[in-house]
Amino acid sequence: MLGKAWMSVCDEICKTDDLLKQVLASRGVVSDADVKSFLSPSIKEYMPNPSVLKDMDVAAKIIADAVQNHKKIAIYGDYDVDGVTSTAVFVKYLRALGINVVWHLPTREGEGYGLNNEAIADIVKDNVDLMITVDCGISGFEEVKFAKEAGLTVVVTDHHSPDSVMPNADAVVNPKRVDDESGLSYLAGVGVAFLTLVAVNRELKNRELDAELAEKVKNENLLNYMDLVALGTICDTMPLIGLNRAFVATGLKVLGLRQNLGLRVLMDLAGIKKTSVYAAGFALGPRLNAAGRLDSALPALELLLTDNPLIAQDLANKLHEMNQERIDIQNAIMLAATEMAEKCCQAGKCSLFVCGENWHGGVMGIIAGRLKDKFNLLSCVATKSDGQINGSGRSIAGIDLGKIIHDALAAGIVTEGGGHAAAAGFSLAEDKEDVFCDFLERAVKEQLNGQILQPEIVVDAQLDAGGATMKLVKQLSALEPFGQGNPEPTLVLYGASLRHATVMGSGAHLRGSVMTSSGTQLSFVGFNLVGTPVGNFLLDDANTNTKITMLGKLKENEYNGRVSVQFVLEDMTI
Repeated sequence: MLGKAWMSVCDEICKTDDLLKQVLASRGVVSDADVKSFLSPSIKEYMPNPSVLKDMDVAAKIIADAVQNHKKIAIYGDYDVDGVTSTAVFVKYLRALGINVVWHLPTREGEGYGLNNEAIADIVKDNVDLMITVDCGISGFEEVKFAKEAGLTVVVTDHHSPDSVMPNADAVVNPKRVDDESGLSYLAGVGVAFLTLVAVNRELKNRELDAELAEKVKNENLLNYMDLVALGTICDTMPLIGLNRAFVATGLKVLGLRQNLGLRVLMDLAGIKKTSVYAAGFALGPRLNAAGRLDSALPALELLLTDNPLIAQDLANKLHEMNQERIDIQNAIMLAATEMAEKCCQAGKCSLFVCGENWHGGVMGIIAGRLKDKFNLLSCVATKSDGQINGSGRSIAGIDLGKIIHDALAAGIVTEGGGHAAAAGFSLAEDKEDVFCDFLERAVKEQLNGQILQPEIVVDAQLDAGGATMKLVKQLSALEPFGQGNPEPTLVLYGASLRHATVMGSGAHLRGSVMTSSGTQLSFVGFNLVGTPVGNFLLDDANTNTKITMLGKLKENEYNGRVSVQFVLEDMTI
């Protein structure tokens, strides 16, 4: 009734005992061995030999040499959660070994994404011997050259799409290299950083070290960093498949142990009692991201690194307040951006580009994501100031935005840019705005190749509504962690008769119940359905006892200490 096609992966109604198998099959998990690995995603099961990554052994040797010789090391990161957590895992590891380590996170507004020579010059002045980039560096050709000429040894670790030619660093570890055959291109920057530490730790264990350093290496447990690896992976919306699935499953368990003081304080402030992908991505992530969006990401990094309870509380409060400020700024810009986007849609565009005067650059990516979800179009949002345009884009399935920005950079349309298929950032001169818009639209049409992308919902399984029980909820929970690449199962329930529905909360949501064919009641909630055709139908008393088919997700609902099954309704038909 909402106008979206329901694409079912099965033609028959499943028995509840077979439903888990059906959902797994829809995700390509069929063999007994694959099912076992998928349902028990352990690090031991999924961890590859880090040497499968191109240049990893070279990078590990360089870093191990610096550690063994007690050289000063700099970590150059990024201002988003992936960059901050990547920096944190490296800094924590090197500190634990007693290494003199410094770090730099660029400011979004002042420096922008990636390496810059001024920051590198400061690193050189600080008598650093080795600079390691994390979640950045793959496009820093001139900056890496500058660093090398200044006497630095440079190791690049990144996961963003590279050119065919690599920067002239001493080692470049990036699973997206065209000559990398690891099959790990889905890793976040923090995942690449962690595998690099695994390789470094292994290299150090195989060396003759002084007694003190050898003892520190022996006692260092890299699994203690998995909470940070999970956070960066989730917040960078990487697909939760393969090794990422093991990273996140293990990382959420470590997060639940509340070992990191800063994260523990932030979790308490955010009211997080149970760790989950949702808690990490929608409660912790935005607070950690807020600093980098509005000013500098240093408070977020310092929170992850501190062992001082008073400092942790102060930093957590600061991030919490900054996140609220970010929300206020974002909401104001979103109104204007939506109006502009609607005009683009009316003009029949296949892509969206909206740009405002002096919009805050820190929220461009969030708004691009919101517009992408709302209009189901690749969306780029930018701010214009002093003759310069800076923006971020978010793409839909089937359109590689990273390639488009890469091609625009090669064509001289954008001055800076980079990213991956789903997300990218870019900068260009104000007088190139129309040229960029035209280039973006042509590139999207070329990738679509005449195909018209329609919003569609993929249904994992269909079953009788009477089978929607707590037992089934528990069975489906075995598929966690849910996220990009492994979404929460979408179900179609047949044989339900509407009993009642009512408006709740802010007036945008509704709740109600249906009677199943087995004579049991099933409660449901529907978010943002009031005022829609579905909402109008459900709230009309004349439709009581009408048999309906429901689409949505099955959840565990806890209220006043009572746990029950609840269906989150997304669409319906009669």
